[in-house]
Parts: sequence; structure tokens; C-alpha cells
Amino acid sequence: MENQTYSLKPVYVTGAIATFIVLCGIVLDMAVGSITGGDISALPPTAIDRFDQFHRNWALGLYNMDLLNIINQIILIPSIFALYIAHRKNDNGYGLLALILFLIGTTIFVTGNTALTMFDLSKKYFAAASEAQKNLIAAAGEAMLTKGSHGSLGVFIGFALPTIANILMAYVMIKGRIFNRTGSYLGLAGNTLMLLYMILVTFCPGAEKFALLLAMPGGLLVMAWMIIYMLKLLRLS
Repeated sequence: MENQTYSLKPVYVTGAIATFIVLCGIVLDMAVGSITGGDISALPPTAIDRFDQFHRNWALGLYNMDLLNIINQIILIPSIFALYIAHRKNDNGYGLLALILFLIGTTIFVTGNTALTMFDLSKKYFAAASEAQKNLIAAAGEAMLTKGSHGSLGVFIGFALPTIANILMAYVMIKGRIFNRTGSYLGLAGNTLMLLYMILVTFCPGAEKFALLLAMPGGLLVMAWMIIYMLKLLRLS
């Protein structure tokens, strides 16, 4: 038993470290969102507007195309894996399902994101020698926006599946009683609010400001959940 526990120590430690890094990323996301207003409806509406934003502030352009969310999602994988490992003997397969959904959703999110493509197109747009070339690049940019802009149908599955996975994992944590139940309920509530936020901004045009009212407490609840399970992962290690 001691050897088995020792062999799992790196899994829990890595999960805790990954969680801490993602928490820092979430704080950065909230800070940038607060500075820029956080209103999705105020994002540049056309590809040319996006190109102009990249040209003026490439970091903000990448942020508005969800690159920070992509990075956070990838880094969070060891955390979800550690939570699955902690519950692997008593979750009746739900923990494994949550891990699979998270991995599938993250894969869809990464492959569907067009932040770097739009950044490259913006450089080509301003380097184009003719108006015809600029029009072609702008058309390509519009296609990329349809596929990967925040709040579009193209990114909904990539956002929604990992959030559903988090809801399922929080449920597993409540039933498993290995982690703090109050903290697990916070995760369940916070991720549910975040899922509602995604549904509203994707399928209900004009509801962005109301959706933001759900996202703010949802994000704080998710952060509290993550802090609580991060500390427990360190204790398990």
C-alpha cells in the first residue's frame, strides 16, 4: 500500500501545481476582462476590425480570440486526471467519463481555435500589395471568425464539454467524500452557472450583459472549488 501511495504522489503534486497555474491564468483573465469591459458584444465584429486590433495590440487580439482560455484548458488536464485517480475505485465510472469528456472537449477547443490563424492573417492583410489581396484575406478572416470567435456556434462544443465534465467531476467528488463536500458543491454550482453563461452568449443574442452577471459569480465559485481541491491534492500527496 505504501508503494502504491508513493507512486501516486507525482500525479497529485502535478495536479495541484497545474491547478495553481490555471488559477493564476483565471485571475489574469478576469483582470484583462475587467480592464477591457468584459462585454462580448463590444468585440470587433468583422475580420478587418480584428486585423486592426491585432495590428494595434496583438496580445489583446489573441486574448479576445480565447488563446488564454486554450492555455488554461490544456494546463488543467493533469488536475482533472488527478481527480479521476483519486476517485478511480469508487466512482462507478463517472470520474472516467468526466475525464474523457474533458479531453474530448479540450481537443475540440484547441483544434477549432483560430487565434493564431487570425494573427497570421492580420500580418498578411497589412502586408498585402493590392486591394484584391486584402479582400481575399478579409474573406478568409470572416470564415475563421465564424469558426472560432468567442460566443460563436463554432466554439460552443469546445467550451461546453469541459464544463459539463467539471460538473460531472464535482458530482463524483460529492459522492466520493474524499474531497470537501462544501467545496464540491461550490464546483457544481459554479460550473453550472458557467454552462448557462455559454448557452446564453451562444444562443441568445442580446443577452450578453445578463450572461456576464452569471459568469462573474460562476467564475468565483469555480475558483473557490479549485483552491479547495488543490489543497486536498497536496494533502493526498
